[in-house]
Amino acid sequence: MATLHVNVVSAEEQIFSGEAKFVALPGEGGELGILPKHTPLITRIKPGAVRIQRPNGDEEFVFVAGGLLEVQPDVVTVLADTAIRGKDLDEARAEAAKKAAEEAMKNAKSDIDFAKAQSEFAAMAAQIAALRKFRAKR
Repeated sequence: MATLHVNVVSAEEQIFSGEAKFVALPGEGGELGILPKHTPLITRIKPGAVRIQRPNGDEEFVFVAGGLLEVQPDVVTVLADTAIRGKDLDEARAEAAKKAAEEAMKNAKSDIDFAKAQSEFAAMAAQIAALRKFRAKR
């Protein structure tokens, strides 16, 4: 069975490094599915879930808050702005951050403040959606 090596790295730490037979993640233009021997590719990724299907059938799950994806025929590298293992996601904290961002959008004094709050809101909404998807798989 053909596999590819997957690395998921954030600014803080390496989140995942190992073999996989399939990777799915939120590309800028839509959901991407990567199989071994994929055509080389570099693209931005949006906030959402990275699903890594291991050779034994287990699935790893990582939330990313955006970043870059590099695909080579045998290696996939995700350079995430922020990455959190699925098992470490905290829905209550994400909901609180989403509400705070929503409040910040209402009280924004400038377009820049509004854009920052809107970006945070979108990331938290994506994190909550990813967490619910992760729980549904378990």
